[in-house]
Amino acid sequence: MSSIARIEESLRETIISRPDMILDDKDLMHALIAANERAMGGNIVDLRGIAMERLEARLDRLEDTHRSVIAAAYENLAGTNQIHRAILRMLDPLEFEPFLKDLGGEVAQILRVDVIKLVLESKQNDREPAIRRLGDVLSVAEPGFVEDFIASGREAPIRPVTLRQISHGDGRVYGTRAEFIRSEACLKLDFGPGRLPGLLVMGSEDPHQFTPQQGTDLLAFFAGVFERSMRRWLN
Repeated sequence: MSSIARIEESLRETIISRPDMILDDKDLMHALIAANERAMGGNIVDLRGIAMERLEARLDRLEDTHRSVIAAAYENLAGTNQIHRAILRMLDPLEFEPFLKDLGGEVAQILRVDVIKLVLESKQNDREPAIRRLGDVLSVAEPGFVEDFIASGREAPIRPVTLRQISHGDGRVYGTRAEFIRSEACLKLDFGPGRLPGLLVMGSEDPHQFTPQQGTDLLAFFAGVFERSMRRWLN
C-alpha cells in the first residue's frame, strides 16, 4: 500500500509541477471530461464541456485553414518563380528567330506547357521564309482572328488573359497537336498604337492545367513583358 501511495504521490507532484502535460494531451483531456460528466450524472448539462467541444472544433477548422493558406502561399511562390525564370530565359536572345524558337522550347519547358503558339494578325497573307521556318511557333491570321478565338462564339468582354478547359484544340493554332490539347491560356497582346493585336496561346494536355477558377495575375505580367519584347522586332 505504501508503494502505491508513493506512486500516486509522485504522479500527483508531476501533474502539479507540469500541468501543461495534461492540457496539451487531447486524449487525456477527453477522458477527464468524460469522467467529470459521469460523476455529475445524466441530468446535468455541462456547459463548460460543450463550450470546450465547440472551441476544439473551431481550433481544428482554424488549423485546416492555416494549412491551406500555407499551401496556397507556397504554390503562389512557386508559380512566381516559374514565371520569373521563363521571362529571364525569354529575354536572353538578341535576334528574332532564336527568341521565338526559345519560346516554343525552353520557355515552354519552364512553364510546363505542351505547346506555345504566337499568332499575329496581318492584312497580308504573309508566307515569307522566316514565317515558314518558325511555323512550329508562329502563325499569321487575318484581322479579327484574335478576338474571335478568345470569344469562342460567346458574347462576353475580351479579357487580357482567358483560361479554359476544352475538348480539343483549334487546328488553326495547334496544327497536328490540336486533338491532344485539353486546356489553354489565351493571352491577348497589345503591340502599341496603329498595330494589330496578337495572341499568345499556351496549350496543355492536362485538363486541369488551366481552369477559369485560377488567378491570372502572373500570366498577365508575363504577357506584358512579352509585348514589350516583341515591340523590338516589329517594324
